[in-house]
Amino acid sequence: MQFQSTRDPNTIVSSSEAILCGLAPDGGLFVPTAFPKAELEDWKSLSYPELAQKVLAGFLTDYDPAFLGEAAAATYGDAFAGKAGYVQKVHDGLYSLELWHGPTCAFKDYALQLMPKLLVQAKKNLGRTETTRILVATSGDTGKAALAGYAGLPGIEIEVFYPDAGTSEIQRLQMATQAGDNVSVYAVNGNFDDAQTGVKRVFGDASVAEELEKRNICLSSANSINWGRLVPQIVYYFYAYFRLVEQGNVAWGQPVDFCVPTGNFGDILAGYYAKQMGLPVGKLVCASNKNNVLTDFIKTGTYDARRTFYKTTSPSMDILISSNLERLIYTIAGQDAQKDAELMTQLKEKGVYEITAEMKEGLKDFVGGFATEEEVKETIHDTYQKTGYVMDTHTAVAAHVCAQYRKDTQDEKKCLVASTASPYKFVRNVMTAIDPKYDEMEDFALIDELEKVSGFPIPNAIKEIRDAEVRHTTECDADQMKETVKNILGV
Repeated sequence: MQFQSTRDPNTIVSSSEAILCGLAPDGGLFVPTAFPKAELEDWKSLSYPELAQKVLAGFLTDYDPAFLGEAAAATYGDAFAGKAGYVQKVHDGLYSLELWHGPTCAFKDYALQLMPKLLVQAKKNLGRTETTRILVATSGDTGKAALAGYAGLPGIEIEVFYPDAGTSEIQRLQMATQAGDNVSVYAVNGNFDDAQTGVKRVFGDASVAEELEKRNICLSSANSINWGRLVPQIVYYFYAYFRLVEQGNVAWGQPVDFCVPTGNFGDILAGYYAKQMGLPVGKLVCASNKNNVLTDFIKTGTYDARRTFYKTTSPSMDILISSNLERLIYTIAGQDAQKDAELMTQLKEKGVYEITAEMKEGLKDFVGGFATEEEVKETIHDTYQKTGYVMDTHTAVAAHVCAQYRKDTQDEKKCLVASTASPYKFVRNVMTAIDPKYDEMEDFALIDELEKVSGFPIPNAIKEIRDAEVRHTTECDADQMKETVKNILGV
């Protein structure tokens, strides 16, 4: 299978090239030229690694299927403690797809534990021997997952940029304590959009690419702009559906709604791609926090980033420029790269664009909603009081939006909420929502209390940062991001 840039129909590459490059030279994102058809009957009884191999092989056609099977088995085994794609019933009609049982306690592990293997193999497939420098902008979870995945790998160096004061304390410590001679972490005095824009500007600078080529270095990304990040996430939509059927909660072929908390639009886009492959997906419910630019876009067809940026208790969704939305725009524009490029230019220059009436029809698979900070707290509190189930702030956003959607539409289909992070990563906000008395305690004492309240054992990823050395303390200003990165690269 080949991959095309969303902005230039003449930029066509193999899957290995798409994964190695990350971003297309013209600034576009790589998308598959076709979608393989899912073999639902043959796949429904497969283990998670076996299913991952099947999905990956449909897209990564220049990889040896045997390698993909080995990589999936190595990734989704012990590191996920037997809970890859784990589905938990919360109450009648609502199910939680717990995606946080991996080594860093966030859904990013599904891609970022596998992607390093895909990147190293891509270099072998292409006969490439240069050093790969990976630049990552993160709103919290991607940073740690990428650092953990790439630490210590030969021929790879990784720099992570996160918004200072824009993550939870546990997220910050997970990144700041990361060991490894090939890893660096920087706090950006700004928000995630500042960090993401700075990284993108470096990727789009031809002079940087030219200078690095002279030194036998190439840039790549571990953000969800990289196809290697997106394709592994398609797998768990299939696996979760098969488990609902297996448990007798859904009849075979009956559509299921998925409600996904999202900021950069990658996770929910993976669900859309699963539907394109043939998975019986009903509605894809896009759940936003107070930074509800995606909700407004789905409802109106106008993407307007000219709004106040809010820091919320669900910081991984504190994003106004949703990069992966470009892939959907390209699709609903009829694979019109010129139209996509025009809209992205409008967003860059004016901060706003509006899609056509015909393109709006392409949004029919999606609905949007958002949760206020008070609604997030209430959802965490009320769900715990009624069911004993503890969810993190991002999952609470989705749970609230899902409940509101079902109430407004009387949609009786089963709804599966993507639970994207462990409550341990946002322990203060979770515990104070359950009971305000916990606000008097420090974070690690709260972790012990959360174990008692939830019954979830404290993950090793949280235990190990209690006394870990803080290794990364460098800061940089948002308006100097491009210059900072260029200095890091020595260009």
